[in-house]
Amino acid sequence: MAQTKRDYYDVLGVPRDADEEAIKKAFRRLARELHPDVSDDPEAEHRFREVAEAYEVLHRQETRELYDRYGHEGLRTGGYRPGDFDFGSLSDLLGAFFGDDLFGGMGSARRRRGGDIAAEVTLDLTEASTGVTREVSFAVAATCGECGGSGADPSAGLETCTQCGGAGRVQRTARTLFGEFVTAQVCARCNGSGRLVTKRCETCDGDGRVAEQRKIDVRIPAGIHDGQRIRLSGEGHSGDVGARAGDAYVIVRVDPDPRFVRDGDDIVSTVELTMTEAALGARRSIPTLEGDVELEFEPGTQPGEVRILRGKGMPVLQGRGRGHHRVLVNVLVPRRLSEEQRRLLEDFDASVDGDTYRSDGGFFDRVRAAFR
Repeated sequence: MAQTKRDYYDVLGVPRDADEEAIKKAFRRLARELHPDVSDDPEAEHRFREVAEAYEVLHRQETRELYDRYGHEGLRTGGYRPGDFDFGSLSDLLGAFFGDDLFGGMGSARRRRGGDIAAEVTLDLTEASTGVTREVSFAVAATCGECGGSGADPSAGLETCTQCGGAGRVQRTARTLFGEFVTAQVCARCNGSGRLVTKRCETCDGDGRVAEQRKIDVRIPAGIHDGQRIRLSGEGHSGDVGARAGDAYVIVRVDPDPRFVRDGDDIVSTVELTMTEAALGARRSIPTLEGDVELEFEPGTQPGEVRILRGKGMPVLQGRGRGHHRVLVNVLVPRRLSEEQRRLLEDFDASVDGDTYRSDGGFFDRVRAAFR
């Protein structure tokens, strides 16, 4: 049985309003304590992974907001899988022991990819059956058009960092539990860029990004299911200069339809016939996803009988064909009878013989057939 995930704030031992620095301190403390090469606790490896996963989610604004609103299920629905460490979270993990980015020696600072974003759209079942195009609005951090993402005023430009000589890194020797390591540490003064902003861009106040509302026309394919998501590559938050932007995810919600029940690619509905209509036969207009169709019910139609409208269900998502529409018959029995009606029914009952109610199959067999 799948193990229930603990609350990430409880895992790190921080309150829900903890700031980024408090979250980082809690992670570093627990990581040093629980690393399997340090701790003799048999549960250390499991707890170490749990702590790393919690930090991975909570130290980034977009994943933390998603988790705060929707919990673990929201992360899964939004396409985020905690535990699959990206390059950034792995370097933070190593930083708990070595004090900097172990991979910084490979060159200048690692360019951080932009964060992902998510939005929801809601469809009715008919729209989900045909596919629609919807305009979806996202609030994103976009690259500043004035400075091109550098954060510097275009008239002033950038100057070479004197601390690292423009290399973006400085060497550092660290003694750890694993021995002595010489690492190339990202320069703290220029944050690894090798250049410094002398005058901030007024448009973005030196951040290199500006907030904007982005509207995108999204094609939602026919046959989509409730809770599925559509990925829009590169439409998320802007990253560092030279790094790719994050992705945008559109989470699709399909409202229930009071006329139908969706069963995979099939549609199930009911039709009500009175006792006399079922006995004598009747014609009914049946709602389907593509409009009403006329069905003829033969005399002697039984409760639970199923009529199948082939190819009238939902389209197969990213495939061919459609499901079926199954119509389940419900026979209405009168609850209140006049004396005359009662007498007529009693006369009818007195006239029946063994062939009148001859069975062609059990009720539950017919019900089960509706959901095959």
